[in-house]
Amino acid sequence: MKKPNDNPADPFKKALAEATKVMANDAELSINYTVDPSGLSGDAMRLPQVSRRMTRQEVLLARGTADALALRHKFHDDGVHAKYAPPGDMARDLYESMETARCEAMGARHMPGTASNIDVKIHNEALRKGYDQCKTASEAPLAVSAGYLIRHLATGRPLPEGAANVMELWRGFIENQAGDTLENLDDKIDNQAEFARFARQVISDLGYGDQLGDDPDNQDDDQDDQAEDDADEQNDPDSSGQDDASDDEADADPEQSQEQQQDEQQAQVSADEMADEETGEETEMPDGEAPLEPPAPMPPSDADPDYRVYLGDHDEEIRAEDLAEPAELERLRAYLDQQLEPLKGAVNRLANKLQRRLQAQQNRSWEFDLEEGILDAGRLARVVVSPTTPLSFKIEKDTEFRDTVVTLLIDNSGSMRGRPISIAAICADVLARTLERCNVKVEILGFTTRAWKGGQAREVWLNDGRPQMPGRLNDLRHIIYKSADAPMRRTRPNLGLMMKEGLLKENIDGEALEWAHRRMAARQESRKILMVISDGAPVDDSTLSVNPANYLEKHLRDVIAMVEKKKIVELLAIGIGHDVTRYYNRAVTITDVEQLAGAMTEQLAALFDSDPRARARVMGIKKAG
Repeated sequence: MKKPNDNPADPFKKALAEATKVMANDAELSINYTVDPSGLSGDAMRLPQVSRRMTRQEVLLARGTADALALRHKFHDDGVHAKYAPPGDMARDLYESMETARCEAMGARHMPGTASNIDVKIHNEALRKGYDQCKTASEAPLAVSAGYLIRHLATGRPLPEGAANVMELWRGFIENQAGDTLENLDDKIDNQAEFARFARQVISDLGYGDQLGDDPDNQDDDQDDQAEDDADEQNDPDSSGQDDASDDEADADPEQSQEQQQDEQQAQVSADEMADEETGEETEMPDGEAPLEPPAPMPPSDADPDYRVYLGDHDEEIRAEDLAEPAELERLRAYLDQQLEPLKGAVNRLANKLQRRLQAQQNRSWEFDLEEGILDAGRLARVVVSPTTPLSFKIEKDTEFRDTVVTLLIDNSGSMRGRPISIAAICADVLARTLERCNVKVEILGFTTRAWKGGQAREVWLNDGRPQMPGRLNDLRHIIYKSADAPMRRTRPNLGLMMKEGLLKENIDGEALEWAHRRMAARQESRKILMVISDGAPVDDSTLSVNPANYLEKHLRDVIAMVEKKKIVELLAIGIGHDVTRYYNRAVTITDVEQLAGAMTEQLAALFDSDPRARARVMGIKKAG
């Protein structure tokens, strides 16, 4: 008998999970339904949550996502994928997108019923990301378009509306550049290694060959040749023994077993010692030869090599639109606007004031009496009076601050809940639109954790027997509300996510600041400004309970010192009810959240002020001497 509290969606979830395991050919596959983004990690699969109502859209999306991930699990080999993966960002995005398309196309060939299910997933993704609204190729991601084209060509199926729109925007370019390569697509689909080589050729055809790195096949050939040479020398009775062996070991495969590496290291040390005794000088490894051991892993923090992260596998950098459905973002955005209706007038007035101050510096400055440029109509009268007078032209000078990007890094911790996070969201929105009108690019980022009082990292630590001084023990969640290159009109609903119940948790400021700094340092703009908005010191109970009390605070200070020393980014901060001046050299503290809009406006305006004394007054900087 069915109990009243039974979830009517449970039978569907169970049936889908079993079907997915069969399709993936893995009976041990762990399947969970969650509000977190769907994905596949080893033997664990995350599928979209299905509510008790079991709406048609939820059911179809869950089936399509399950089919796509099951096909990835079945037809994808991580080792082959990693071997051919390019190091460059755009090249890797293209490579990943095409491999996903290959797995889905394989499913359509072997299990035709999966194709229509995956179409639903693709359609949902395209609508959620606004692909149906893209008008030009510059608005559509090339990597996504290439993946859609590969799937279309391999299956012959038409794509859902939004995805087809994105594909067609880039299709002419892709086929013009890589048409000859694409003709061989059908012969490559069934073999992942062959397809990986095919994908790398497409990437090169599209103009990103410089991001491919070394050819992994050539490396294999070199290793095979070396192995043959080693075998020949071992069979050669005239071999010189230890001296030649040491040379061979310098070229050893870094992927050999640890036991072999240790033996080789000992042999190398012995050879080095013998050479030192004979020559009395230190021997050096010949140029171009790789060391025996693989390079040490990069520390989790560039600012403090001693800062530790117990387990970073579950950290995430995620876009706001991937944390909520479009309808929910619209609803949360409407709620945000409603909550702050009384304040928007004051914020808009301050934003207009900022715009006037910026545009005042954009007053047109012209160079006159030039031989080319724009015709100077004001001087045509003298040409009429004296026809022999040559025409005069003028050009407009570039403004100093147009090549600028501003990042707003907003604390998304639980203590910001309520009015502080609402005002921070609306101020970020208005200031982004204001700066955008003045040709200043704006990025809006948020930082929090995925769990209260420790997440999966803490669980692993507990299972490992609670080692001493483990370092950070929570899972980070870094949110991209608006990237610098995205127009505000397309990302406006994303800021509503800050109103989502359960989003705001702990705050680990140091790693968030380092993350934002890395993003800015990679950009091409000549001027970079980073504004941090926070209401307190870094706090994560799980970390601070088993590390020194100042562990996170010390790391924040180290990151700030690194950022200010490198001088790539101009760093400033606003503290809400918390004195951040003890951390940041350029900072202001406000006691009432209602002052936030004015503080943000004044701080930004001061940075653009051409008068250094005016900047110093607002930023609290004392004049030297």
